[in-house]
Amino acid sequence: MNTDNSTANPWVTKTSELVYESAWIKVHKNDVINPAGNPALYSYVEFKNLAIGILPLDEQNNTWLVGQFRYPTNSYSWEIIEGGGPMHLDPLESARRELKEEAGIVAKEYKELMRLHLSNSATDELAIVYVARDLEFEEAEPEESEILQVKKVHISEAYQMCLRGEITDAISVAAIYRIMLELK
Repeated sequence: MNTDNSTANPWVTKTSELVYESAWIKVHKNDVINPAGNPALYSYVEFKNLAIGILPLDEQNNTWLVGQFRYPTNSYSWEIIEGGGPMHLDPLESARRELKEEAGIVAKEYKELMRLHLSNSATDELAIVYVARDLEFEEAEPEESEILQVKKVHISEAYQMCLRGEITDAISVAAIYRIMLELK
């Protein structure tokens, strides 16, 4: 175990190769020298967008969850409202768009709740999560790739869904746990 408290990067990148790119990600393969001084291969995914999460709360602490089938995990998932936001755009603008798009909700008040690095051993993905309040309701406008169910639940029920393993999405679990701490 290293007892050096240095925060300097102990990795040395010898070569880096872009092996795949899509509209959403880049996959890199790097030849490196690891912290022990040995040659190694380190591959990672670079995300082209921010991950954006929005936890809408009304005056009675009800929230809205979105259910959808997630292709990578081959499973149905209940989540807070989430989506991607271009790196060059104010994340709050992306949050406003996603909340309206997925749930038909327009909020007058937003507060940044947290920032998270998701799976930081294999990706550089950054999530920014907001709590949205003072809500108005309009028609949802989901993307063509989304078949969504939206349900209203009290935040305490969303918390129980996390505890029962019914909500497993990392952004959702973190946001729901965090807001429960703030509401105590």
